[in-house]
Amino acid sequence: MVKYPVGQRSSLLIFAEDWGRHTSSCQHLIPHLLDRHDVYWINTIGTRRPGLNLQTVRRAMDKARHWLFRKAAPAPLPPHLRVVSPLMWPWFTTVFDRKINLRLLRRQLTRLVESLPEFPIVITKVPIVADLMGVLPVKHWVYYCVDDFSQWPGLDQPTLRHMEEIVVQRADRLITVSEILQERLARMGRSAHLLPHGVDLDFWREPPLGAPISGIAGLERPLIVFWGVIDPRMDAAFVQRLAAELTSGTIVLAGPEADPDPAVISCRRVVRLGALPFAQLPRLGRAADVIIMPYIDQPVTRAMQPLKLKEYLATGKPVVVRDLPATRSWADCLDLADTPEAFVRAVQLRLMMGLPPSQEKARMRLAGEGWAEKARIFERWVLEKEIASPNDAIPPFVNHSLPSRVHPSTGEYPG
Repeated sequence: MVKYPVGQRSSLLIFAEDWGRHTSSCQHLIPHLLDRHDVYWINTIGTRRPGLNLQTVRRAMDKARHWLFRKAAPAPLPPHLRVVSPLMWPWFTTVFDRKINLRLLRRQLTRLVESLPEFPIVITKVPIVADLMGVLPVKHWVYYCVDDFSQWPGLDQPTLRHMEEIVVQRADRLITVSEILQERLARMGRSAHLLPHGVDLDFWREPPLGAPISGIAGLERPLIVFWGVIDPRMDAAFVQRLAAELTSGTIVLAGPEADPDPAVISCRRVVRLGALPFAQLPRLGRAADVIIMPYIDQPVTRAMQPLKLKEYLATGKPVVVRDLPATRSWADCLDLADTPEAFVRAVQLRLMMGLPPSQEKARMRLAGEGWAEKARIFERWVLEKEIASPNDAIPPFVNHSLPSRVHPSTGEYPG
């Protein structure tokens, strides 16, 4: 069956995390496209290796509710957005796992594609769609690369590394969020557009009205705040040293937890608020005296473009972060630290002196980082008719079949 365009609106299929579960860069971009495109957001099972823990059980129960009761997304959804939660097998490690998921996804999504007036453009944030590429009837595939999954803690790294290599080879175009990731894709033989994250300045500068945030009213001031995923990327030495040096105040960690270092969460003066609704985060920022991002310095964090970095800056509060490639480019707007001692000194200085005028002035360039402009650029690259430039020839397809298991000693696929 051959389909032809019947109108100016395009259909976009987005493979990503569950819509509304947490506000990602893709969930910031897509709303700016809905007046011109029909978007079908495909909730995936994610990329973490299932385990025998409370986090996996809760996640499994959420997915079961989606599949059994078709509760795909929080209501109401914006016009022209539909959320689809296809039934999936929760593993991709072996050939058997991947064949099951290919069969499940192909059967469910082919029906969706064939119901559309024209073949859709597919955008994927996750490598687990590798086997669908070349199988699902679409116009073209776009890989929106936001993280180095081969380094992310808690993931099935060898499987994701292998599947991402397939996605990079098969994608018609690639967009990435950091120069480190751009260089990584170049080492795979492909060039990628660079689109750093944006920020909604009005949202962060003028917090919406609402009830006070539960859990902070009685905390000892000053408040030193972090929001984001609390996981092994957080440097325990930075947090411990800060807690030991403070004579007053509270270190507030807000966000979902994914196997965090016990030395962080059990640290004196640390209070964990758990995951907060996105709409409450500007109020948390307003309550903060200093906002921190104490990440480790490892490949996974060097490749990141932290979505929250520009959000932190937009609050107008002092910000102290780990010296990393993504934070270095904003060094005139914040304080960088590469050791626990330097981190503590910077936090103490900002508690005493507040935001210096030079940093406040430097943050004026955030005005050019809005999500609407980022979405306009993203849309142009997604829709452009040329699949690749003459200097970016798409590599030929290779045999993408996986061996049945990972090598027990190296953790790599044989061959």
